[in-house]
Amino acid sequence: MNDVARTAGVSLKTVSRVVNGEPTVAPDLAARVHAAVESLDYRPHLGASMLRRNDKRTRTIGVLLDDVSHPFSAAVHRAVEDEARARGVHVLTGSLDHDPVRERDLAAAFAERQTDGLILAPTGSNLESPTMPVVYVDRPPTGAAGDTVVSTNVSGAAGAVRHLIAHGHRRIGFLGGDQHLSTARDRHLGYQRALGRRAGPAVHDLRDPTAALAAAVAMLRGPGSPTALFADQSSMTIGAVRALHRLGRQHEVALIGFDDFPFADLLDPPITVVAQDPSRMGRTAAAALFERIEGYDGAPREIRIPTTLIARGSGEL
Repeated sequence: MNDVARTAGVSLKTVSRVVNGEPTVAPDLAARVHAAVESLDYRPHLGASMLRRNDKRTRTIGVLLDDVSHPFSAAVHRAVEDEARARGVHVLTGSLDHDPVRERDLAAAFAERQTDGLILAPTGSNLESPTMPVVYVDRPPTGAAGDTVVSTNVSGAAGAVRHLIAHGHRRIGFLGGDQHLSTARDRHLGYQRALGRRAGPAVHDLRDPTAALAAAVAMLRGPGSPTALFADQSSMTIGAVRALHRLGRQHEVALIGFDDFPFADLLDPPITVVAQDPSRMGRTAAAALFERIEGYDGAPREIRIPTTLIARGSGEL
């Protein structure tokens, strides 16, 4: 900053005001400072500026999601980023891959970098008490408390199964993901509530579409083969679609998946889904986090974002 002041022929205080965007500097002086900044390739030192500010903020937040390449996580991230950018805040991002060790390491790394807050999709493991404001998204934490933004998983799954029942199905198979995650448990609970005593065959802890394909093929070839399938996440739905096509039963066995995915409407038949609203979840989580950063200290809140059943054909067979 001394170099910039010398080059522009102004005081250090004037440089500080221009760099920090204060509107009280005369236009001609500000232009000289900007020209000197550009010629010297000056960049403010965020760590030093944080030490000088009273609020000690870095104007950064962290976002830790399952997999930022997944359409759901990507939509959450983009919504958070848009909300942050409107406030002049930058976003640091990481993927957790359902790994508790990776979650702890990345959360610690963000804390060391003095991020102002964190939006986290917890892996389901017990969490240590965070040292910064945290908002949990997609599922609640275990062993910690904080604002949580979730979909209506139980009622969304129950509504999907009731939709299948209304179309004449009684033997409805369930394809589920990792039962360590509350989302998988809640969606299975909704399935059970809708079916009651008629609960059909269920397979849990499926990790990817390949595992779901194998489970669906075994289920459909087994005794008491279901006439409909409910898949509790998009990767399970993709596996179920492949199984039905492999067996040539895609127009015979009904299918509803929880969570929409790209090109689901272009398949044959188009896939009926329980659609979440990840963009709204991201906006809501960001708004809650910025409230906490600004000092709101009320009791932890659980904010539920409604799901929507989109009937496209596969769930109406």
